[in-house]
Amino acid sequence: MRLSGEIADQNQPVFSGSGLNKSFQELEAPSSFLSPWTTMNDVQEVTSPATSLTGPATCVTKVELRVSCKALLDRDTLNKSDPCVVLMVQNNGQWVELDRTEVIKSNLHPVFGKVFCLDYYFEEVQKLRFEVYDIHGTHSIGTRDDDFLGGMECTLGQIVAQKKMVKPLLLKYGKYAGKSTITVHAEEISGNNGYVELSFCAKKLDDKDLFSKSDPFLEIFRINDDGTEQLVHRTEVIKNNLNPVWEPFKVSLMSLCSCNEERKLKCLVWDYDSRGKHDFIGEFFATFREMQKISSGNKVLWDCMNPKYKQKKRNYKNSGVVILTDLKLHRVYSFLDYIMGGCQIHFTVAIDFTASNGDPRNSCSLHYINPYQPNEYLKALIAVGEICQDYDSDKRFSALGFGARIPPNYEVSHDFAINFNPDDDECEGIQGVVEAYQNCLPKIQLYGPTNVSPIINRLAKVAAGDGNIKDASRYHILLILTDGVVTDMADTREAIVRASYQPLSIIIVGVGNADFTDMQILDGDDGVLRSPKGEPVLRDIVQFVPFRDFKTVSVFSPSVTCSLSIHFSTSWHLTALKQLNRIFFLMQYPQLV
Repeated sequence: MRLSGEIADQNQPVFSGSGLNKSFQELEAPSSFLSPWTTMNDVQEVTSPATSLTGPATCVTKVELRVSCKALLDRDTLNKSDPCVVLMVQNNGQWVELDRTEVIKSNLHPVFGKVFCLDYYFEEVQKLRFEVYDIHGTHSIGTRDDDFLGGMECTLGQIVAQKKMVKPLLLKYGKYAGKSTITVHAEEISGNNGYVELSFCAKKLDDKDLFSKSDPFLEIFRINDDGTEQLVHRTEVIKNNLNPVWEPFKVSLMSLCSCNEERKLKCLVWDYDSRGKHDFIGEFFATFREMQKISSGNKVLWDCMNPKYKQKKRNYKNSGVVILTDLKLHRVYSFLDYIMGGCQIHFTVAIDFTASNGDPRNSCSLHYINPYQPNEYLKALIAVGEICQDYDSDKRFSALGFGARIPPNYEVSHDFAINFNPDDDECEGIQGVVEAYQNCLPKIQLYGPTNVSPIINRLAKVAAGDGNIKDASRYHILLILTDGVVTDMADTREAIVRASYQPLSIIIVGVGNADFTDMQILDGDDGVLRSPKGEPVLRDIVQFVPFRDFKTVSVFSPSVTCSLSIHFSTSWHLTALKQLNRIFFLMQYPQLV
């Protein structure tokens, strides 16, 4: 692995503790249980640190971060601090909150169950800040009721390189927070590990309370090769119940067992105490291989044992039984899995023929055909098309145009085949699209406006038909080349929301020097795109790219081809196949992120 530009900062960072004047709001939990580690809602929505941090990126991998602290300052008079860690990322020189851990009550040595999942770009300096706060109730961070316990700055590359980073916590102006330290563990999650969903319950647990029943919760630790233990998951607390049924949870196979089915897992059951002095009920050891026996109809359960009771009590049997009630194994498929499994990519290009491009006979026009070099439309078309055609089985691409008056009646059309064959708009390969484009220009009259919703609706309808195929083996990519801001913005937003339910992704490439600021609305990176009526997209299917920013990118560089290890991320209909969540073009061209 090559880490470029990751140089440890020798200077002590200065913390103001003021970057988080945002409110905590506990997630609503079922009334049957109380979770003292309630995960807080994100205050500011950030897609990922990869999209938040600027700069060129090449290869990307998923990284999971786990956090623990030791010897935190005790700010409370009667009890110990109730710590929470806030993860910040640097975005354009500003610190933005990415996520928060749960709040652990009355604990100066917390081990947090929250897992931070980040995109790690090997050659990008991704600055992170971890800030620890003593939280009182649900008040907002930054008020006088909350105390800043210290912070630490580093880069994601430094954490990944060390795998386990231990650093002192610093207060404002670089002052050490006593002997407080923070530990961050990093694990890279490879593309085809998948994840597992587990459901546990327990029966007849020991009663540790005098006037009520135990308040049990379960912790699962992975035992590493060096004998150390890594917290994998901590369940919620079930109040006053000796037969708890815990909520199902998901965890990656890398996190659970390092993809080793025989790796030992240590499981502990505790009786929760609000002062942090939890009573030990019992423990048991398991492996993922044992857990998988449930799939064959076998009952999977373990005796929850208290070693002290076993040693002292002659007739001691157990302190209860823990039962695995359900196991669902989900494989995370890579892009190549789908291609090799027969999924076909169908490529469609839509070209803007509005008058704002200029007269094609004029050398200043964006559509001017220069005999010595291609215009920007052709450059963008070739750059994207040559990548996509490798995954298109028949190498036939649909080529459409919009915004022009077309023969024979020269009426304005926002959805026409540039080969003027409405029954068959496909061209033979990228070269066929180029030839159709060049032959089309002299026959049409550039007009307007820039309406793209008709073509999006048309392709969504085609994709919907393909979506009814039982094996779900066809995926569509629509490349829209345009020189200006979309005129029918409301209709386009509506069309994109409808299309987000289909096996379709849209790449919009802005050609020329127009102001494309408004086009970022269609790209979901700055927030969830919604229809005019407020309906959100099912998934992010649009990526907007101003071509002028990337004219000099080498499309055949090794750093581009290494990014083939990409993923389909969410289901695009009711079959097992999953859709392209991040646009295929930018998976191949990570420089354009």
